[in-house]
Amino acid sequence: MIASEPLIRVGIFEHYPVARGAFLGCFAINGNTTGEGVFEVRPEGGKLLLRDGGGRTLASGREIGCIADRTGRFLLQGVTIGINFHWERRQDQTFEGGLRFVLRDDGTITAINDILLEDYLKSVISSEMSAEAPLEFLKAHAITSRSWLVAMLERSRRGKLPQSPPGGPNAEGEIIRWYTREDHDIYDVCADDHCQRYQGVSTIITAVAHEAVVATRGQFLVFEGEICDARFYKACGGRTEEFHNAWEDTPVPYLTSTSDAPSYHAPVTTEESAAAWILSQPEAYCNTKDPDLLRQVLPSFDRETTDFFRWTVSYRRGELEEILRDRSGIDIGTLLDLVPLHRGPSGRITRLRIVGSTRTIVVGKELEIRRLLSRSHLYSSAFLPEFQRGSDGLPSTIVLRGAGWGHGVGLCQIGAAAMCAKGFNAEEVVMHYFPGARAKKVY
Repeated sequence: MIASEPLIRVGIFEHYPVARGAFLGCFAINGNTTGEGVFEVRPEGGKLLLRDGGGRTLASGREIGCIADRTGRFLLQGVTIGINFHWERRQDQTFEGGLRFVLRDDGTITAINDILLEDYLKSVISSEMSAEAPLEFLKAHAITSRSWLVAMLERSRRGKLPQSPPGGPNAEGEIIRWYTREDHDIYDVCADDHCQRYQGVSTIITAVAHEAVVATRGQFLVFEGEICDARFYKACGGRTEEFHNAWEDTPVPYLTSTSDAPSYHAPVTTEESAAAWILSQPEAYCNTKDPDLLRQVLPSFDRETTDFFRWTVSYRRGELEEILRDRSGIDIGTLLDLVPLHRGPSGRITRLRIVGSTRTIVVGKELEIRRLLSRSHLYSSAFLPEFQRGSDGLPSTIVLRGAGWGHGVGLCQIGAAAMCAKGFNAEEVVMHYFPGARAKKVY
């Protein structure tokens, strides 16, 4: 287990043909020249060239490092956030710490921010949630985010980070895939939803966000002497999900399913109970439409999603066939049926049979299902497929009625915020979502 604050390597963007931005202060570049003001980085002749606003070359090489003092900041233009999700957009973002540009083998540029963990977290909890959120909620999120990142780093450095299966069919002809961070080869964590949202100091980091990180400095969730792999997402839909239904087939004791409510909700065990659950509006911490709470908790672009607890998506059959073909690379012919084969206790489907006129495939786990049935991602895989058929007996419209927003494993962000609004403190919140774990100060 770590004993001091680590330096984190954050991948801000990758596969960019050119990088533009500005040094907001004086930066030492590759240890010799200095730069200030606007800059541009381009690959030329097998190396990167960094030029200032006047076109003067400040540095060259396959990697360019830029370091400022503690007050220095830098701006990067056109950083993509929400990659492949329905809120995807580009922003100019400002960061603290060090900056490196790396030339990849495909001739594109990766930008990496080197920053201390606690400084990184101040941005993460403000990027994931509104920095105006209640203090106890931000403290709970800081403990969760800190734990997830360091647990992942420790597993990676010990060579114990599991690899997700390849995208093609397995020996049984099923496409079973989950998504980890194994593709992050030259940095620890990316800056987007794939890992944790990190939007630098472009997101306003308020006094309460700063206080939340300082108050929990070095505090982690721990289970049996190891830092917890503490996952989180937006809204569970009333019951959280088990780890092995979203990732590798290894149950994790503190990532089990629990009711997100003061009262007990039975787990989903059959298609009948799934229908009863998804078509209901059970009492749950994350079942809230309180505009003041949501405004305090969610960043502005997340507030565009208003139907996160129970939702409906409708497709014309041809539209969904095209999405399936584009997203999977498989032509199933005419879509005839969607058959859930296995659900977790939250109602999330982990194996789905997609029946076509020329081919039938089985897909999983939950994120792969969400990915194949949407141009971006479905809110969750907890849904009921309904088919409206034409006079020829073939499906004409497919309606998905669903519950929750995200994978459902671990901390339910909206539910946690609602708990804090009801008077729960940060430790009570993390104990609720990570049963059996405890909070411990490590450094």
